[in-house]
Amino acid sequence: MTAPGTDRERLAPEARPLVDALSAAFPDLGGTVTDAAEARRILAAAAPSGKAAQAVGAVADRVIPGPAHAPDLPVRVYHPPGPRGVRRPTVVFFHGGGYTLCGLDSHDATARTLCAASGAVVVSVAYRLAPEHRFPAAAEDAYAALCWAAARARAGELGGEPDAVVTAGDSSGGGLAAVAPLMARDRGGPAVALQVLIYPLLDAGQGSGSYTSNATGYFLTAAHLRWFWEQYLGPDGDGTHPYASPSRADLSALPSAHIVTAGCDPLRDEGGAYADALGLAGVPVTRGHYPGMFHGFLGFPRLLDEARAAVADVAEAIASTVSGRKISGDVGGRTG
Repeated sequence: MTAPGTDRERLAPEARPLVDALSAAFPDLGGTVTDAAEARRILAAAAPSGKAAQAVGAVADRVIPGPAHAPDLPVRVYHPPGPRGVRRPTVVFFHGGGYTLCGLDSHDATARTLCAASGAVVVSVAYRLAPEHRFPAAAEDAYAALCWAAARARAGELGGEPDAVVTAGDSSGGGLAAVAPLMARDRGGPAVALQVLIYPLLDAGQGSGSYTSNATGYFLTAAHLRWFWEQYLGPDGDGTHPYASPSRADLSALPSAHIVTAGCDPLRDEGGAYADALGLAGVPVTRGHYPGMFHGFLGFPRLLDEARAAVADVAEAIASTVSGRKISGDVGGRTG
């Protein structure tokens, strides 16, 4: 097994064309592009990503109540193929984009893939974006969406199993998928069965070793992440607050976690350290580590074997919240 952080842990050859294409289309955040609106325009004008659009049973756009004194939240609800009435998990999914970019459409393919692979009802959430809405807006939106989805699962409205509510997300969405269970614990519910954190953004301190070793060359850069945190926190935001940086929180009495990390990602060490800290706090953790992959790889299961493996592991973890199936092993993914 190759340990995270070693010299052998470099980008897989089959991933290089994707990384180059993504890097060429992505705005130079914090460099020539400093305005969030301009960054969004650049992304909107980019060519399609090539992500697979998986067929599901049904898709519906809805609007749900936001936090108190805040706007309503758009969500997109995905039902898996097959008959209604089957006991299913309900996944509350938060998209990535550094709290600043992306939305329901950019992560439609990922939400569809998770829905079809896990057999879960997926509620994808369009939380408020920075810098127009800085911390704690996204965190409060995430908690409001979790409360709504859990209540609808209990009422049978979504078709999900009431005791199998899952938070999930990638990158900044992975951070929100970690924050929402923290808020639920601190605020007396709702119960969360599992948190799925896909290369999560967890610490505003940005001090881990992979911020240096993977600073450039693998699509997401350390400069991008600095810019994202600046947008989200602003000049006066508290990056040490546990709802901004869950890595700094008391992690006791939290739901089980499945954490996906990529070897060629500035956030690699953050995710690994969070998994370790959860374990020390007595929280059951399973991991999928993919040494030759990059930040964002899970969105390309049609093109990458490692993405298909990661999706399968995530789907099994989600499905097990209802079925009781044991997730195979303690550490998943490609390790060497």
